[in-house]
Order: sequence, then structure tokens, then C-alpha cells
Amino acid sequence: MSAATSPLPIAVDLDGSLVRTDTLHELALVLLRTHPLDLLRLPFWLAHGKAHLKHELALRAGIDAATLPYNEPLLAWLKEQKSAGRRLVLCTAADGLVAHAVARHLGIFDQVLVSGEGINLAGPEKRAVLEREFGPRGFDYVGNSSVDLDVWSVANAAVVVSPSASLASKAAKVSELLAVFREPVRAGTMARALRMHQWIKNLLLFVPLVAAHQLGEPALVAAALFAFVSFSLCASGVYVANDLLDLESDRAHPRKRRRPFASGALPIALGVVLAPGLMLAGLSIAVWIDGGFAAWLAAYLVLTAAYSARLKRMLLVDCVVLALLYTLRVVAGAAATGIALSFWLLAFSVFVFFSLAFVKRYVELRGAVRKDEGELIRGRGYMVQDLAVVQAIGIAAGYASVVILALYLQGDTVRALYARPEAMWGAVLLMLFWISWIWMKAGRGEVDDDPVVFAARDLTSLVVGLGILACFVAAKLG
Repeated sequence: MSAATSPLPIAVDLDGSLVRTDTLHELALVLLRTHPLDLLRLPFWLAHGKAHLKHELALRAGIDAATLPYNEPLLAWLKEQKSAGRRLVLCTAADGLVAHAVARHLGIFDQVLVSGEGINLAGPEKRAVLEREFGPRGFDYVGNSSVDLDVWSVANAAVVVSPSASLASKAAKVSELLAVFREPVRAGTMARALRMHQWIKNLLLFVPLVAAHQLGEPALVAAALFAFVSFSLCASGVYVANDLLDLESDRAHPRKRRRPFASGALPIALGVVLAPGLMLAGLSIAVWIDGGFAAWLAAYLVLTAAYSARLKRMLLVDCVVLALLYTLRVVAGAAATGIALSFWLLAFSVFVFFSLAFVKRYVELRGAVRKDEGELIRGRGYMVQDLAVVQAIGIAAGYASVVILALYLQGDTVRALYARPEAMWGAVLLMLFWISWIWMKAGRGEVDDDPVVFAARDLTSLVVGLGILACFVAAKLG
């Protein structure tokens, strides 16, 4: 009998099958974000059984069923079966509060079978419940893991959701194989999760080395390289942690919902291991390099955590913190190499990064205006009416950095370091052009969320960078 005309119901697993995530892990993350102290109760809840743990989590940490990463090909197939007259049953080890929320949102299920007090509806328990409800071989079953082989062994047919060909083969040995939904494993998924393209920001660690004309010192270059690796590992750990804590808001975003953890391309459990592991590895390298550098890296992590938890929602404070996070890389680079920072380099860094922080916020605000969002931007302290003010502050800060560079050229330090310091005025003009350029591009909506990454990919910005470098070389060589 074909699937389309079969009178048998289809029992559908939730975690890893209907949704590309584990709702238990999702609940734990929500609890971490909203009631972190309640995490201490987890062992006591688990002592009463896994079903009790799930229920306590569901009571305290709700899940927005509308934003979950559903398996769209499977969902489309289930809707076809529903239209053909087949009965759909959501049968899951998830707590009833979660399962019923999903069922209400989708509106395609005729029945919901869930874990109850003392019963975790998975493996043999799920098989027993389905056998009792529909009889042996009285249902088809949709699952995604080896624990579902117990259920498939008594099902009429198996629907397998997995990237593993071996699981489909095992399912075919215990039941008729009705359909297979392969979850694609895309190349570069891990690199996107670690935000490796963002590592380009950590090249700022080399700025003190370049400014002090010490690139010819192998020991200092090696120290800067190790510092780069250390900072990059910690930054990736922070990105993973932020993605885990921002799952719901990311899924509501038109672009961020495709991030590996938000989309379900990578499991939450992997992220929970990755985030602290990467940060621990980065800090270990930092301690080996230099105690002062390790202290600055630790300060970066603390400030990043504060930004993610609270400061990014505070008007103007968020941009000050973003500028500091960029500047901290320059300061940390100086600590790693033992090079003293000049007042001029520090002042220039603060103002130029303050301008770039406002570019980032301006882009977000401009996008909100296009989407006609409400007055207060979600997750931020800004309103759409602030667009012009944000632009004005950002441009002013950018031009201030150019003034600082121009004033620096009049100092005795420049005359001591450069044979022909007047050649540096070309760098001033190029910097003035670039600040104007990036704000023009932002105004046209051509800058993405991160202006530093945009600059690294923008041909004009790269040409300007080479021009500035040429001015420094000409000034040095005379």
C-alpha cells in the first residue's frame, strides 16, 4: 500500500527529527540566560528522573515554538500526508508543555503523546506506548537516531531523518523503509560557527609592532603571532557562547537565523563544549606568552561578557564598549610584544573605533527603518528616530581621528622616526577619504553589520590601506 493511501497513522519524533535541535538543551540555555541560579537545581531534578527534569525546565524556561528550526523538507512531506487523509501523531520524549506548543503552532497533529511523570518517552518506552495505542505494525514512525530502532522494529514503515547512511540501512533491516530525509553536512559550517572571518580584527594586535617599526624583530613577530592565535581562539569561544545565548533573537533575524546553531546545522551540545574549550585554550597560550597580555585578554573576555549580557542594550554605552573592545586588541598587542604605546596611537585608535562602532549601530538602525519596526529596536537602546544623530556622532568621531593623526605629524617623535615626515600627509588625506567613504557606503546600505569585515572585503578600502602604507614607507625611506 502506498504512503499516500495508507490508513495507518504516522508517529513523528520531535527532537532531531521534526526540529533540527534538542529542545531539552534549548530549555537549559533559556534557563541559563533567565534564571542562572536555578541551574544548581539540575542534579536534584535529575535525581527524580529525566522526565521530571524536563518538566521542571519547561515550567521555568519556555520555548517559542514559532522560531524553532524545523526540518522544512520533512514538514512539507508531513503536510502532504495530512492532506491525503493520514493521521499525524507527535510522539516525543520532550515535555508536554513543549510538545503541545509545537503542535499548536504547526496545526497538523491530531494527537500528542509525551513524557509524563516517571516516564521518559524514548526507546523502549516509546515503543510500548505506540504499540499499546496502535498495535504492532499499526503505525509508521519518523525518527533520527539509533535509539529509534526499538520503535522501528514494531512499526509498519520507517521514515529516517539523518545524514548517516548506516542508520537508514539499520532501519531497513527491522522495518520497511518508506522515506529518508538526509540532513546535508555543509562544508565550512564549523568555520562559520567559529566566525573565522572575524579573526581579521585580531590583526590589530600587530599595530604596535608596525607603528614602532619592529617588524624586523623575529622574536617580537613570533610573540605577536602567538597572541593572534590566543585572541582568535578566545574570540571564537565568545562568538559560540553568544550564539547559544542568542538563539531566539537570532532566529527572529532574517540573516542571523542561518547561523549554524540557530539553524540547527550544529548541535547545541557541541557548542556547550566548544565555547569554554576555546576560551581555555586561548587563555593558556596567553599565560605562556606574557602575564600582562593574559590580563588584557581576560579583561577583553570580561568586557565582552558584560556587553553581551547587558551593555549592548544601553544607549551610547554600547558603542563606547565596542570601541574599547577594538582598542583593547591594540593594547594587548603592545603587552605581548613589550612595546610601549604612544598617546597618539591610543587616541587615534579610540576615535576611529568609536566611529566604526557607530557605523555598526547605524547599519542596524537603517535596517530597522526599512522594515518599519517599532520605535525601540529589539535588543538595543536605540529608536529609529536616532538614525540621523547616530550618523552625525559617528562621522564626527571619524574626522576627529583624522585630526589626531594630523596633529601627530607635528611632533618630535615623527621627525625622529621618519626621514621625510611630510610624506605622511598623504596618509592623512587618504584617511579622510576613507572615513567619508565608509559612511557614504553605510548611508547607501552597502555595509554589513561589521564595518571592519566590510573594509577587509572592499576593494576601495584595500586600495586606501595600501596607499597609507605607501605613505609610511615613503616617509621612512625619504
